[in-house]
Amino acid sequence: MKQQLENIKAQAIEMVAEAQDRAELDAARVKFLGKKGELTAILKQMGKLTPEERPVMGQLANEVRAYIETLITEATEKIKKIEMEKALEKETIDVTIPGKPNTIGHKHPLSIVLDEVKDIFFGMGFNIATGPEVEWDYYNFEALNIPKDHPARDTQDTFYITENMLLRTQTSPMQIRVMEKEQPPIRIIAPGRVFRSDAVDATHSPLFHQIEGLVVDKGITMGDLKGCLETFAKQLYGENTKIRLRPHHFPFTEPSCEIDVSCFRCGGKGCPMCKGEGWIEILGGGMVHPKVLKTGGIDPEVYSGFAFGMGLERLVMFRFNIDDMRLLYENDVRFLSQF
Repeated sequence: MKQQLENIKAQAIEMVAEAQDRAELDAARVKFLGKKGELTAILKQMGKLTPEERPVMGQLANEVRAYIETLITEATEKIKKIEMEKALEKETIDVTIPGKPNTIGHKHPLSIVLDEVKDIFFGMGFNIATGPEVEWDYYNFEALNIPKDHPARDTQDTFYITENMLLRTQTSPMQIRVMEKEQPPIRIIAPGRVFRSDAVDATHSPLFHQIEGLVVDKGITMGDLKGCLETFAKQLYGENTKIRLRPHHFPFTEPSCEIDVSCFRCGGKGCPMCKGEGWIEILGGGMVHPKVLKTGGIDPEVYSGFAFGMGLERLVMFRFNIDDMRLLYENDVRFLSQF
């Protein structure tokens, strides 16, 4: 048995020395030390020895086991070190090679102008109001003095979900929603996405953004509307900007007007941007119709107010001299990187 143990030790030394990787070392561990390994098979024969021989052979067997375990452990650490050196050599990073530049994004032109508009109205004491894009017909039309048979609906081709639910065509429903929940004084703007079934072209899109404004308090007049919008125009387009109010008709305001600004390219002299007129239309507004105030739960005999609505895309196109609305939605980095 002693000779068998010496043979196992010699075989283990040879097998471990020839091992090229950890898999071959594991194979050596199983061959000599496993449950069915050669050393285990020798130990099962201990019962055949005399009482005097058992302690001697047991000690020798334990020494051989410990020697083989140490041998395999040291060989494993050596192979790990070699593998690590090979990996480091293979994965060496040349720190002198120029790195790849990271492209850093920035605000979309729509966001740039919207943030400017928000800052202007925040400075005049306005708050932001938001509401659902999927809206009830009542809030989108009826509460704004546009009944089901009103011809104004024809100009707002609409995406209906059910007979009484639709994708909002304007952010004007926020007038009613705010008045239902708040009492005057009210001073809000309501920016957001709106939807109309327009064909896509240079100036139209089925999805665009509108900014609705509403002020309700005692003694509000058209003079307040003019002053508010003139302040807005000067801060957005420059101190030399002038505004012009033209009579118009909107069902939810009375009287109503469209508001033009003096062309910020030619200063009102006439150019291709303003089509030679010297003025550019940017929004519509007027005094809130008494019926709309009443529908919102506000007494028109006590309070009055003004409202206005402007298209964000229109403001952006004028702000950056863009002649095609589609450029704002095509996500062409060559275009967006200019802003």
